[in-house]
Amino acid sequence: MSSFQDLRIVDNFYQTSAFFPMPTVLVSTLAEDGKTSIGSYSLCFPYYIAGREYYAMLLECRNSSNTAQNILRSGTCALNFIEDSLDDFKEAVRLGFPGETAAEKMENCKFTLEEGLAAKDGTKRPLIISKAYQVFECTWISDLDGAKEDSKKVGQLEGVEPPYRNFNGITSKFGAHFILRIDNILMKKKQYDAIIDGVRASAFPRVPVDYGYRDSTNFWYTKFRRPKPVKIPEGKEVDITSVVYAANRMDAEIKFTKEACQKLVKVPRIFLKTALQGCIDWAKANGVTLITEEHMKMISDKRAKEKKH
Repeated sequence: MSSFQDLRIVDNFYQTSAFFPMPTVLVSTLAEDGKTSIGSYSLCFPYYIAGREYYAMLLECRNSSNTAQNILRSGTCALNFIEDSLDDFKEAVRLGFPGETAAEKMENCKFTLEEGLAAKDGTKRPLIISKAYQVFECTWISDLDGAKEDSKKVGQLEGVEPPYRNFNGITSKFGAHFILRIDNILMKKKQYDAIIDGVRASAFPRVPVDYGYRDSTNFWYTKFRRPKPVKIPEGKEVDITSVVYAANRMDAEIKFTKEACQKLVKVPRIFLKTALQGCIDWAKANGVTLITEEHMKMISDKRAKEKKH
């Protein structure tokens, strides 16, 4: 006999039919009068993470929400990530509850706002939350899935009639998905330094985990606890012989010393080819035909500098 019960799947299954951990994200957008409006969301996740010319997040929301209407209208937003604080979470719950206009919600907003980075093309952007530990300034990629046409449906607050998009724009009578290109990642100095110089447990932001609106009475979240490191299991390193074999067959002109290959043994096998190709691209750009241990250090330093910019 199974130890599990078969639970019926219903709307909003991630909270009504499951216990699903989510982030707490405050999305700032531009209201129709040009002022910043804030809405709280948990259905916000990485979307394009590698292999494209840009990176992106996915935001899911009601298409009648202030946030959705503002993104459809202006195409810009900022994803503000806040730390664990009961007072701040209460304010996030207030800002996330439907039924009020942007002006009504923002009249007594407890968060201090400031300007982010100006868009290179001069596009007006919403303000960001000063106490956030990181902010993603984003632009809606309305070209995908033909979603640009959905900007004509602003103001339809009682449900939108078909046709619907598959994955970007208005995706159902009451739903919307927005693929958001990340234009800038802004981060407070403590977390910035940790990413650049090496992460310790004390440098992690105090990130709350949100379980959503579950029982018609409460929102639920868990307080932050100090993160614990867990070592990669022994024996998971790629054998040096395998790295040497792969490295010296990647390109007819570029070769690797054994010492250089040793720097790659901790790269998971599935990512080894990509890592080697990055080294080869660097070598060709710098007139190098034999990549040494010193060159690997230069490549590593280059990547560290790119993180800072």
